[in-house]
Amino acid sequence: MVRNGTVIDGTGSARRSADVAIDDGRISAVGAVSARGRTEIDARDHIVAPGWVDVHTHYDGQVTWDPILAPSSWHGVTTLVMGNCGVGFAPRRPGEEQFLIELMEGVEDIPGTALHEGIDWRWETFPEYLDALDRMPRVLDVAAQVPHCALRAYVLGERAHDVDVTADEIAEMARLTREALQAGAIGFSTSRTILHRSKHGLVPGTSSTPEELLGIGRALGDAGHGVFEMVADLQGQEPDLSWMRDFCTTTNRALTFALAQMPYAPQQWRDTLARVDELGARGMKIVPQVPCRPTGMLFGLQSSFHPFFFHPTYARELFSLPLAERVARMRTAEVRARLLAEELTHESPIVRMLASNWAQMFPLGESPDYEPAPETSVAAVAARTGRRPEEVAYDLMLEGDGKRFLFAPLANYVDCDFEALREMMLHPRTVLGLSDGGAHCGLICDASMPTFLLTHWARDRKRGPRIPLEQVVRLQTGNTASVFGLPDRGTLEVGKKADLNVIDFDRLHLHGPEMVFDLPAQGRRLIQHVDGYRATVVSGVVTFENGESTGAMPGKLVRAA
Repeated sequence: MVRNGTVIDGTGSARRSADVAIDDGRISAVGAVSARGRTEIDARDHIVAPGWVDVHTHYDGQVTWDPILAPSSWHGVTTLVMGNCGVGFAPRRPGEEQFLIELMEGVEDIPGTALHEGIDWRWETFPEYLDALDRMPRVLDVAAQVPHCALRAYVLGERAHDVDVTADEIAEMARLTREALQAGAIGFSTSRTILHRSKHGLVPGTSSTPEELLGIGRALGDAGHGVFEMVADLQGQEPDLSWMRDFCTTTNRALTFALAQMPYAPQQWRDTLARVDELGARGMKIVPQVPCRPTGMLFGLQSSFHPFFFHPTYARELFSLPLAERVARMRTAEVRARLLAEELTHESPIVRMLASNWAQMFPLGESPDYEPAPETSVAAVAARTGRRPEEVAYDLMLEGDGKRFLFAPLANYVDCDFEALREMMLHPRTVLGLSDGGAHCGLICDASMPTFLLTHWARDRKRGPRIPLEQVVRLQTGNTASVFGLPDRGTLEVGKKADLNVIDFDRLHLHGPEMVFDLPAQGRRLIQHVDGYRATVVSGVVTFENGESTGAMPGKLVRAA
């Protein structure tokens, strides 16, 4: 029993004071309940909301060895969806493990050594992967999608990167996808962006033909459930839009793709949303997936990239040193002068741009500011103080004994504010996602997005309008669950699964990111702690209390049906 809380139920309805009764893992009453519970939580002066449903994570490997799945579980996530962006670890033929790991490491920056040591590979087919997940206890529920890269590797072998495939090969990929969906997969995912690369080049499926995508996609229609998820450079524009429209028409299934405001086409997202509206009015379920803050690279001396990463002195003399020794060396006048006089040696124009886009680099701070004013950028500080931007970035990265970060938004920050994001988030046909929990371990830490959505958008935002708390909660509960076909969760209603958060909203506080080395083989990852979650409940069982794990493991594999 959760007593006396301010219930925000995930439907968008107004908050109300109510008790929430739970029996056998389900919500049995919401309102004034006189009966005493076997266990009672006093939620007076606290928010009671559904558990967060995070639909875009990459815990596909970590889920096989880690029952906690932090940092997502620390931030109130009670259901997460894996297998996004076309990468994952099933199906796989024995001997393909290295290839799949290299794809995940290249695309999602998850240490390959950690994946090698952590994954035990107790499966070959996707149904066997689901069975392996089903046997392992954990603190939250997990759901999985069929990744296109692994599917192509399984069917095509050494030809996994080939564009041309036969009708029989497409039919086999469709059969395996149908088999996975029947076993409980909740969708299929693919990548169509040049940003997703491994040591082998662009990932398998990047340039797959519409015939292949529609052939596989029809498996979702045959199964009667499942979402088609993708990340693509075209972001819903032609020529992709034609086959996306055909997919929705022939299968009656939802297709979701990542949408962002890009610097090279800052208004294109508006055109995309207008097209989605037109198609939605005709019954097509095309759902742009948007984040609640810019996907932000964190440039620091422990990160996998920063502005001086490819300078000769740093690469040859400093990179392999322990952090304290590296900082001490960089603070010497001789090393500082030498590094600042050098040029970046990497040939990629994308890398060179990222390393020198000073107007889009900001000090993150101990209390992180993800909507920084333009006058706080490295470029602006340099101009104001009469220094080179390189000098400003260098000095900022040495603060906090070399543990501070520069925040470098990849997209959605063209105007140095969140107004484009706010419009995308509140559009009736979008869904919130792209936290990438479990991924980008050395450069991005956005698994805290569920907490940030509350603290920034509903409480702390100063540089633009806020969003009502009722709407903020709905965006990552009722709406995410609905889009991904999870009707048993996402709202606090009688009969729904008893997943919920009890939150001290006034005290909810997001700490700055930090680098830790706690993955298998001492692999690194960025984490972000939080204060203010009084309790997180999964299937009626308290899993976290005041930020500490209770040791309970009620989490299950979610099998779509």
